Amino acid sequence: MAENRINIQRYAMHFGTCMGIYWIMKFILFPLGLSNPFLLLLFFVLTIAVPFIGIFYARSFRNKVCGGSITFMQSWVFMVFMYLFASLLVAIAHYIYFRYIDNGHVADAYARLFEQAGNVPGFTGVMEQYRYQEILDVIRSMSAIEITMQLLSQNMLYCSILTLITAPFVTKRKQVVS
Repeated sequence: MAENRINIQRYAMHFGTCMGIYWIMKFILFPLGLSNPFLLLLFFVLTIAVPFIGIFYARSFRNKVCGGSITFMQSWVFMVFMYLFASLLVAIAHYIYFRYIDNGHVADAYARLFEQAGNVPGFTGVMEQYRYQEILDVIRSMSAIEITMQLLSQNMLYCSILTLITAPFVTKRKQVVS
């Protein structure tokens, strides 16, 4: 039992590091995509691929480490740990970006998008209803560590929900030979 727990943590760290590097590469496309629609589309496509990569990593863990069978709880724990380690790794990249590189680029891009949306007929009321200027002011007032912690908590929330959905696709019972 203790060895199984060590294997889950060890391999979750390994695959979480791979996933984290993938997320960092994907994150690089986000600020670039705010001025280039193709890169933003590529960012979204790579984001949609995350659960499939997670399932692939979890199935690799199941087949290579667990002997081809894994319970729902084991697969869920493995995936939660994997996404936790990936989130921690990408949080470092988020902090470095927002602390040293961004200089308000993301907030300015959002301001331009809101401004363009406000020019669309019939959309002005929606913009006023959601008070986009207040949202922009909050975003601009956040420090790099606050943005990083916000993104880290969002990653963990979304990934905890994602693991509940994807863990059943990894679960496989032992074959009983009679």
